Amino acid sequence: MLVRLLYASRTNDKIAPELINAIMTQARANNPERGLTGILCFSDHIFIQVLEGGRDAVNALYGQILRDTRHHDVQLLDYAEITERRFAGWTMGHVNLAKLNTSVLLKYSELPELNPFVVSGKVSMALLEELIATAAIVGRA
Repeated sequence: MLVRLLYASRTNDKIAPELINAIMTQARANNPERGLTGILCFSDHIFIQVLEGGRDAVNALYGQILRDTRHHDVQLLDYAEITERRFAGWTMGHVNLAKLNTSVLLKYSELPELNPFVVSGKVSMALLEELIATAAIVGRA
């Protein structure tokens, strides 16, 4: 059974390129063998991530994420059984919202910033869908 999990968290420090590179390298190395796909968005001190795959694999990875000391305030925004993957082409794609036109962010929130803590999970997913549709994905490996 396939599931999609969407969560947000706050980083303990400003997100450095080295941290993103480490996360992406690890995800791209481990996710294919686990059957996981997804996307990671980041901005300043906030991560928002979608994970897709088998229920056991997604739940196990989310458990690891909850224990990761590089971030805190991990909040589950959405969890659903799905019939097909939306991010099947990405072992882990990523979006750097610092390079995104702020009008896209304003479309989905009160301020031109990524803050999934003040919008619904459905709104956060709609933002991610638009990022895919507008080819704002930085990495597609």
